[in-house]
Amino acid sequence: MPSAARPAKVQRWFDVIAALLLYHYPITFEQLARGVPAYLDPKKKSDALMRMFERDKDELRALGVPIETVAGEDGGMAKYRLSSRNFYLPYLYLDEPGDPKSKISRPSGWGYQNLPAKPIQADELAMIAQAAARVQQLGSPHIAAAAARALRKITFDIPLTDVATREIVIPSPDAPDAAVMETLDNAVRRRKTVEFEYWSIERNARGRRTVEPYGLVFKSGHWYLIARDPAADAVRMFRVNRVSTPAVNDKTSQHHDFTVPISFSPWKHTAEQHAWEFGDGADLDVTVRFDRSDRQALIASSLGNADPDHADCRRFTVRRLEHFTRWLLSFAGAAQPVHPPEIVDAFHTLARAVAALYADDVPGGVSTDPSTDLSTDASTAAAPELPV
Repeated sequence: MPSAARPAKVQRWFDVIAALLLYHYPITFEQLARGVPAYLDPKKKSDALMRMFERDKDELRALGVPIETVAGEDGGMAKYRLSSRNFYLPYLYLDEPGDPKSKISRPSGWGYQNLPAKPIQADELAMIAQAAARVQQLGSPHIAAAAARALRKITFDIPLTDVATREIVIPSPDAPDAAVMETLDNAVRRRKTVEFEYWSIERNARGRRTVEPYGLVFKSGHWYLIARDPAADAVRMFRVNRVSTPAVNDKTSQHHDFTVPISFSPWKHTAEQHAWEFGDGADLDVTVRFDRSDRQALIASSLGNADPDHADCRRFTVRRLEHFTRWLLSFAGAAQPVHPPEIVDAFHTLARAVAALYADDVPGGVSTDPSTDLSTDASTAAAPELPV
């Protein structure tokens, strides 16, 4: 946007906010326009003025101004509302411990007397400052900036020490690029499809993807984009530090490209995902036989789905073979893959490699024959055969 046009747009935004805050009920665009001189320009058609307002509304929402769109009665013209309770932050004051008659000392001046007041105790304030500092240590410039902004809002009413408010960012080799995070966040908020180049570590290949972004989550030290991949007709998780050159769809910028299912929760989806289910690799249906006499293996078997033909087996959907075989190996033979052949081979190859590492530490050495110890025991010998 040219620098000369920027002051006019900012002035228009302030006019929109001021006009909406004058009313305690939803108003039409015609009512709103009376308080926004730019919307009364006789040289422009009404459709052009309405489109200008729609762009302003979306941009203000992106900046955190919660403008609501309310459906008109009987399908009539839409109305708009900006609740002062949702727009203004409450006035914070320090509630001194041991003083049951703590008084609210609001600053003098217009507006403060009508703000709702929220007490906060000194230990809560210290906890918030420490949490914000810890968040800034996650290695993401994007989230570090958000934490710093939150602290500045708090310190507008209650001063904190310089140590508590300074921005602390510890660089991480896996930290995503700030520009990439900003672009993906923009696509998530606006519900616009986004195209990017992605490095799939399982296939060790790069390729262009076009996805419908549902959300961004931080899990196990990494940022992930949760998105529906139309090509696979499935929801996938993409590690953000493997994303490059993202581009948001700019067509019909005022409309959503897709709808996120009401029942979908990024946090629940992430919590339900296991390490071997991450990524965008092809789904592999894996059958695992568990020794039901081993308590830990029995508990772990609940993570899979029942196999209708074999009571001691469970079925898993796997995208990352290495993570899954490492997990199975941790049960020391009490959990073994039996199908398909590629994961059986991968499991035995890993078992031999691990056994070889510790061969010198065990009296008499350790057998690396896949037909012993880690691959066969009495329970597997008596189990029904499965196709391989």
